[in-house]
Amino acid sequence: MATNTENKEEQRFALGKENLRLLVIGVLIIIIGFALMVGGGSSDPNVFNKEIFGFQRIVLAPIVVMIGFVFEIYAIMKKPGSVK
Repeated sequence: MATNTENKEEQRFALGKENLRLLVIGVLIIIIGFALMVGGGSSDPNVFNKEIFGFQRIVLAPIVVMIGFVFEIYAIMKKPGSVK
């Protein structure tokens, strides 16, 4: 017969509240990175807009997205704190 504390132990999630908070922050970082990639197009197909090859879209945005993915891995791998 299982005791009350054993049942509570079985019902715990794999990730704690802090991990879930870090996951949400990581997703927001990734969304910001993709938002930095938006734009630079032209409404007229005969006109080329060089803004599409700007620093923000070619260098900064992919770096921000990769930081977001690394942050997500950290959030998943971090050990949840002890329950108090």
